[in-house]
Amino acid sequence: MPRDGSSTRLRIMDAAEALILEKGFAATSVDRILERAQVTKGSFFYHFDTKQALAEALVDRYSELDLSHLHGNLERARTLSRDPLQQLLIFVSLFEESARALTEPYPGCLFASYCYESDLFDARIHEVIVRNMQTWRTEISQLLSVVAKRYPPRLDVDLGSLADAITVVFEGAFIVSKTHRDPQVVAQQLRHYRNYLDLLFSPDLEAR
Repeated sequence: MPRDGSSTRLRIMDAAEALILEKGFAATSVDRILERAQVTKGSFFYHFDTKQALAEALVDRYSELDLSHLHGNLERARTLSRDPLQQLLIFVSLFEESARALTEPYPGCLFASYCYESDLFDARIHEVIVRNMQTWRTEISQLLSVVAKRYPPRLDVDLGSLADAITVVFEGAFIVSKTHRDPQVVAQQLRHYRNYLDLLFSPDLEAR
C-alpha cells in the first residue's frame, strides 16, 4: 500500500475526471469529488491547492496517456509492416480493435469537455490541448506524406486536414455513441475512416 498519498491523489483524479465527463467542470464541485472519491476535504487540498490545479493535473495526465496511445500504435504499426500504406491502415485498425472491445459507450473526451467550458480555464490548459492536437496532426501528416509519395491519392486532398479527420471521427463518434447508447459506434466510424484511406491510396482497387 503506497505511503506517499499517491493512491489518494489517484482516487481524487479518477473521481473528478469521471464527474467532469458526466456533468461538466462547472457542475463538478469539490464536495461531489470528495463524495465520489471517498476522501476528506483535507486530503483534497493536501494534493491540490485549488480546483483549477486539479483541472491542470487532469489535462496533463489525459494528454500524456493520449499521446502514449498515439505513439504506441504508430510504433506497433511500423513493426508489423514496412509498407507505409499498410502501416497507416494498421495504425487506424489498432484503435478500431480497442474500440470494438467496449461494452459501454465511451465516456467522452476530457479535451472536449474543457473546450465546451473554455472560459473557466486559463491559457495553460488551452495550450496543453493545442499541443496535443498538433502532435496528432504532425505525426499522422508525416505518415500520410510518406504514403502519398509512394501511392499518389486518387483525389486532391490536404494531408493536414486528412490527419485531423481521425480526431474528428473520435470526437463525433463519442457523441453519437452516447446518444444512441451503442458502444460499437466508435469502432464502426474508425472502420469508415480506414476504408476511406484504403480507397484513397490503394493502387490496385480494380484487381479486388
